[in-house]
Amino acid sequence: MDHVTAQRWLDDYVAAWISCDPGDIGALFNDEVVYRYHPHDEPVVGKVAVVASWLGDGADGGSSPDEPGTFEAQYHPVAIDGEVVVARGVSSYRDTPYGPVVRVYDNCFLMRFDGAGRCADFTEFYTLRPTTAE
Repeated sequence: MDHVTAQRWLDDYVAAWISCDPGDIGALFNDEVVYRYHPHDEPVVGKVAVVASWLGDGADGGSSPDEPGTFEAQYHPVAIDGEVVVARGVSSYRDTPYGPVVRVYDNCFLMRFDGAGRCADFTEFYTLRPTTAE
């Protein structure tokens, strides 16, 4: 894994999040991927289960698609060691499409890739930025 390939994967991750296309989501992961929304979660195991979870169809209670225009995200690799990548990013959310940003999260992804550039292990860490009084 190198910086350019890791950034391309992260860009494809955001594009899959936006598209909610099962093929786009599935292309990110290998068949046996172990995926955690939080470090303490029981993992979602397998590409089919991860795709279902992203689309809100999984039994794990994972996620459900966000309405278009209610989120944006940028992630960048900060450390690469062989097939392991650590990335940082920011995710912003709106209550209504293209409305004001109401929540911002700082994210860290810990990922391990297979030899084909597909993610085999994914764990997300995130924290909500505190709001400041104006």
